[in-house]
Amino acid sequence: MAVTKGVCGSPKIARVLVAQGIQILGDSKLKNLKKMRDAKIGAEYVLLRSPALSEVESVVDYADISLNTELVIIKRLSDIALNRKKMHKIILMVEMGDLREGIMPEDLESFIQKVLELPGIDLVGIGANYACFGGVKPDEDKMKKLSSLAVQIEERFSLSLSFVSGGNSANHSWLMATESSGRINNLRLGEAILLGRETLSRKAIAGLYTDAFTFVSEVIESKIKPSVPYGEIAQNVLGIFPQFEERGNIRRAILGVGFQDALISGLTPKLDLDILGSSSDHTVLDAKKVNLLVGDEVAFFVNYGAMLSVMSSPNIFKKYIYTL
Repeated sequence: MAVTKGVCGSPKIARVLVAQGIQILGDSKLKNLKKMRDAKIGAEYVLLRSPALSEVESVVDYADISLNTELVIIKRLSDIALNRKKMHKIILMVEMGDLREGIMPEDLESFIQKVLELPGIDLVGIGANYACFGGVKPDEDKMKKLSSLAVQIEERFSLSLSFVSGGNSANHSWLMATESSGRINNLRLGEAILLGRETLSRKAIAGLYTDAFTFVSEVIESKIKPSVPYGEIAQNVLGIFPQFEERGNIRRAILGVGFQDALISGLTPKLDLDILGSSSDHTVLDAKKVNLLVGDEVAFFVNYGAMLSVMSSPNIFKKYIYTL
């Protein structure tokens, strides 16, 4: 399952993913699912989080499958699906230690019993999440426990689960090392595909590109100035008291973007430059030995957070270059 939330459901990127054989697209934003559907991209669409009660109608309209953990929401999905004369598929998320979303394992059987009584709902799988909130690793033991749960459920309820979704890009190392994936037959991959890295240590994945996305910004000021602000220091725009390293006089280059446009901490300059800080619409660099001039463009590598922020920002122009 390719996760498209990192690119804000970009139809252009989604179309490339589907053209390369991926048949399931997952996103945490309904507007992104709608965007891709409206672009007539032929895929099965998954809402990658439990729906809010206020949006269940749109969930049934735009998602073929949704991840769920709350019975009250599933009951509402059942009502809407019946009204739409549809079957809505669900994957139940199980809490396996990361402490984000999930049904406690000891409550799972009684939960499923209630779900199976609801018309218009098709239970197609279970899943778990790792290394997103609590940083818990999806190791061999965790995967075996999830696989065992799936087997127990299938035997207890005479089910055949289409999805036993073992996690996300953090599962790459486990997948490459395990001798048997057991009942795990699905992973929800975003960063691994888009940025070519697993997410436990951010190691590059062999055969994939880590620079498919580049953030570029233009220099709007370039001057020799002190490296440390002078005057009495109070809170800055973010409500913190900033600290600066004394570097003497330096060439300070300013870019016309800030934290309202991008996660600046997730940018890494491709040239030998240092990011000194940012405000809402300015980012200040120490140009070091690079003679940056007004009008020059500065390119950056992006991590997942920065990619997500710039792809979601209406202020950032996106340029797609096809090499297929």
